[in-house]
Amino acid sequence: MLTTDFHPTGRHFLQIPGPSPVPDRVLRAMSLPTIDHRGPEFGAMGLKILADIQKIFQTKHPVIIYPASGTGAWEAALTNTLSPGDHVLMYETGHFAFLWNRLATRLGLKAEVIALPGTDNGVPASWRRGVSAELIEQRLKADTGHSIKAVCVVHNETSTGATSNIAAVRKAIDAAKHPALLLVDTISGLASADYRHDEWGVDVSISGSQKGLMLPPGMSFNALSPKAIEASKSAKLPRSFWAWDEIIEMNKTGYWPYTPNTNLMYGLSEAADMILGQGLDTVLARHQRWAAGVRAAVNAWGLPIQCADASVHSPILTGVMTPEGVDADAIRKIIYERFDCSLGTGLGKIKGRMFRIGHLGDSNDLTLIGTVAACEMGLKLGGVKLAGSGVQAIMDYYAGHPAAVPQRKAA
Repeated sequence: MLTTDFHPTGRHFLQIPGPSPVPDRVLRAMSLPTIDHRGPEFGAMGLKILADIQKIFQTKHPVIIYPASGTGAWEAALTNTLSPGDHVLMYETGHFAFLWNRLATRLGLKAEVIALPGTDNGVPASWRRGVSAELIEQRLKADTGHSIKAVCVVHNETSTGATSNIAAVRKAIDAAKHPALLLVDTISGLASADYRHDEWGVDVSISGSQKGLMLPPGMSFNALSPKAIEASKSAKLPRSFWAWDEIIEMNKTGYWPYTPNTNLMYGLSEAADMILGQGLDTVLARHQRWAAGVRAAVNAWGLPIQCADASVHSPILTGVMTPEGVDADAIRKIIYERFDCSLGTGLGKIKGRMFRIGHLGDSNDLTLIGTVAACEMGLKLGGVKLAGSGVQAIMDYYAGHPAAVPQRKAA
């Protein structure tokens, strides 16, 4: 008989960069009885959730919530703002930027891809770094007829572990004096890496539930700007379910024009209480600290980090490149089978060359020390010669960089 709870003892280490572990508080909230999504209790909850998610995106403008994966929110961002045949500029930083480009092409858009040229350690150079705002600025300055209608970039590239500078991209668009919309995928970045929708001048921010928000998959978001809403009024790509206008109108009273995923909304309300209750700055600082400890371990092993630019190392995940000739998926298999720890696989153009350690959401120091221990044992069992102990390095880092621990209330 098939079972999804097959782990022999203790908790499984889910250390992929999403879906991330769901806190017990959130699971308990989601287990409450489903209520009438047209009733007064739901309307009150809807208004609370919409206000909370605005705070997490750091916006005063509408945030659309869909009962869909992040892929749905990709499509929604494009179909609400563009028309058939429109020219969009997409920057390839990794596998998810590649997939978003493929989706745009299938929608009938003219998707132009730019990226850093060449290779680095046997993989595309652009897959080891963040977005180059300079390349975007150069391309937009050359577009004197303003045929490009949108610039699409990924904030935190989940396949590679690079977090791009979105503020620099906005400055590049402004420096080129170009009217293109800025569309940003922050599916894995939201609530784990610094993200400021309004301050950075983003027109549509795209995110999902299963990463920093610590929810199961199945909920996604479009955070909007007034410019994006205005563009939606003349956009001609077909849309019905994804259309913003009816959702924005019904959200004013806390409801949706379709049946929302009620129990996931219970979970979102609880997760938002956890994040905002601690303070968004505290949550983001914690992720940076976790990431630095994991990188200290990888450096101690003497293995390359997939993201080659230290200035854009991701606080959400760290990609670990295996030596030439060592199948990273074979190492992952050892770690999974021997130590009950799931790691992210290499995707697309870097499959087999690296594995990904997630350090986001409902984690703590010991979770990540244990994960590094599993990786270290698995690498050794797989025949990889390591320069030193990553376990000792991560312990030393966390001991030397204590986190701010909230005071427990007396019972």
